[in-house]
Amino acid sequence: MIYTIHNDYLTVSVSSFGAELQSIRSGSNREYLWQGDLSIWSGRAPNLFPFVARLRDGVYRMDDKEYSMKIHGFAKYLEFECVKEEKDALVFELTSNEETLAQYPRDFRFQIGYSLNANGLSVTYTVVNLDKRTMFFGIGGHPGFNVPMEEGKKFEDYKIVFPEKCHPQRVIFSEKCYVDHLEDYQLEDETSLPLKHDLFDNDAVVLTNVPREITITSGSDKPYVKVSFPGMRYVGFWHMPHKEAPYVCVEPWVSLPGNEHEPTVFENKEDLISLEPGAAYENKWEITIWE
Repeated sequence: MIYTIHNDYLTVSVSSFGAELQSIRSGSNREYLWQGDLSIWSGRAPNLFPFVARLRDGVYRMDDKEYSMKIHGFAKYLEFECVKEEKDALVFELTSNEETLAQYPRDFRFQIGYSLNANGLSVTYTVVNLDKRTMFFGIGGHPGFNVPMEEGKKFEDYKIVFPEKCHPQRVIFSEKCYVDHLEDYQLEDETSLPLKHDLFDNDAVVLTNVPREITITSGSDKPYVKVSFPGMRYVGFWHMPHKEAPYVCVEPWVSLPGNEHEPTVFENKEDLISLEPGAAYENKWEITIWE
């Protein structure tokens, strides 16, 4: 089911399937969210839980047992319940069930909240550990934004800009898109990543040691999109490799994929969130539209 919230600045639609954003429209009726295309990428803004990206051979170990899980976890493939619906806010909830327990042996409550504040959309992830054992999980976002955003512009007119000079490290992936190592990464003028389609021919550009905010802009005054992610250590940029795809994904992550040299053991993976029984975890990020 599709739910819609709005205020004087934005109209936002969300599907209960995966609690996934479906549309972000401004007051001028400009669509900012990628609308999906089966020939390129059918997603729009999947939510990643309880793991980000790939596991070697699609399996991991926890409690000395082996489990299988698809790329980016299972939340994107499941129906959520809408537990709060207001004019400018929604909350969706997924609780553990037979399907999740077969892949991830923990009882939990996972909520995704969307709320509007002027021209900003806040996305809040809340995880509650309902199990008697510690939870280990990754979490992240994956929204795609239409690029170009206005007529007369092309993809290469845009760049991703950090708010201050920085010297990031890039997460280098193997040929099968598993984590390999980190390398220093040079930005243009120490602030910017110019967009070009072949930038993603080796899959996502994932950076760390950067400010927790980016802007997608053509350099002109407006329109532009800002994504802030204060609680996320990594940020990835992606579109389907070897395609001239008119979008770019901004992916704030708390953790990284597995590697291909050894199985992923959740208890030992240092970047996963560790949540004790009865405890709650919250992480909020925001999309701001300027036009």
